[in-house]
Amino acid sequence: MDKKEEMLAISRLVFELTITSSTTSDMDVLLERLFEILKDYPDIRTEQRGAFLLLNPRGRYFQIAQFGMAPAWDTLLNFDTAAFSSPVIAEYCLVQDIVQVNSVDEPASAPERVLLLPLHIEDQGIGYAVIFVSPACELSEIFLDFFNDLARALSGLVQRTLSGETLRLRELELEEARADAIRSLGVASEYRDNETGWHIMRMTNFAHAIAKCMGLPQEQSELLFVAAPMHDVGKIGIADAVLLKPGKLTEEEFEVMKKHTDIGVTILKGNDALITAAREIAGSHHEHWDGKGYPAGLKGDAIPLLARICSVADVFDALTSTRPYKDPWSVPSAYDWVMSESGKYFDPTVVRAFDEAMPEILRIRELYRDDIIDPKQVLTLPPVKHREDAWLPWDEKLSIGIDVIDEHHRYLFDLINDLYVVVITKRGARDVARLIKSLDAYAKIHFRAEEQMMIHYGYAGLDQQLQQHHAFEEKIQEFYEELHANPLVAQFDVLSYLRGWLIHHIRVEDAKLVALVR
Repeated sequence: MDKKEEMLAISRLVFELTITSSTTSDMDVLLERLFEILKDYPDIRTEQRGAFLLLNPRGRYFQIAQFGMAPAWDTLLNFDTAAFSSPVIAEYCLVQDIVQVNSVDEPASAPERVLLLPLHIEDQGIGYAVIFVSPACELSEIFLDFFNDLARALSGLVQRTLSGETLRLRELELEEARADAIRSLGVASEYRDNETGWHIMRMTNFAHAIAKCMGLPQEQSELLFVAAPMHDVGKIGIADAVLLKPGKLTEEEFEVMKKHTDIGVTILKGNDALITAAREIAGSHHEHWDGKGYPAGLKGDAIPLLARICSVADVFDALTSTRPYKDPWSVPSAYDWVMSESGKYFDPTVVRAFDEAMPEILRIRELYRDDIIDPKQVLTLPPVKHREDAWLPWDEKLSIGIDVIDEHHRYLFDLINDLYVVVITKRGARDVARLIKSLDAYAKIHFRAEEQMMIHYGYAGLDQQLQQHHAFEEKIQEFYEELHANPLVAQFDVLSYLRGWLIHHIRVEDAKLVALVR
């Protein structure tokens, strides 16, 4: 390849890769296209294998995309070469050797040669593109120039991908800020007649579990999850004399209470999908399938679907919860009543999904409970179907002997596995951010419940637990912020951290909580 050929090759590469990167943010696809083009230049002697390795803020490299080789969570490839021992990115291309490790019990294989193309954005090194080459590869000046130009081209394409992902994160933040503001109205109304506020958490998760069993599309299911907490937002306009009355309401008082649906509709003005869903839920979750509900006496499919789902979730939790005017029903009694109201109070399709979702609903009741955890309580929950091929499988050896805490931990494992699926299916930084926020929110719930238990029973290791809980929360917030700086790296970084931290914390710190059982 002479200088003219090199310029033509780079021009073609940049043109074709630019087209690829404009139609996808998938870095694996970008690598695949790169190697397809490189095949047309056999004298370069590259192999059909490579990867992108990018730095996190602490100087650790993460394999964020690959072609012709295993992904980071499956590979045994050791990238601990001289270049990767330093967070300082080279100015120009490097040729170095790496070693393939087959297992911890077997000797390493022969070294393999790689070409490292430095990636820079605004004069700051962010990582390397790794290209496997022939073991005898020695680059001439022309080839070095070619790959240095290619490195600059790839840097620009990586920057475009990062900018696109960051923009999607900012869009999510605007949506979340708006949803949080609306959701806070629902929480405020709930705290007026339920001092714990857990009803909203349980009811929302019940509704989400029912929606999953109904096979609702993911987008609609997520919309339900965000909008459901606003179901009783109209209670904010009901007088305390009615809302907080400890006994049965008179007929006149009940008519006042019924106005909370109309008030909710008035509050939730707007035409976008979120506001529309929240308004339909707030206005119609007391409608009955047979048309005998309120406020409009809607019947059957005329009742919005999300409102029908929330109706079942709301009533079941209300029946099984303590209220100023009643004692809680037993779970079997509440379940039987809901089932008996199929086709009358409730949509039969929703009731069937409620029946199917009962194992998850019973689990949610324990995860979002009002009372202080009893370390000696024995849970008899029906088995919940867990992933058979989970990235982070639950191991019964991690059980600490407190059933409720073990269930909390299993749920945290589920959330981490959900995050893993989002990462490996390349759903993007937007969905990664959403999952990190969900995991952070539940971790706080778990920590506060655990801390209340420790305080109530006088656990001696409380201070150490508090320190670790707060450190974890700060770390997750740090990862969330890092998503904006480099969303491609942060999603892999947080997975690595979560797996290591949670297992270590359970084995070292939470295992000591068994002292509360003795």
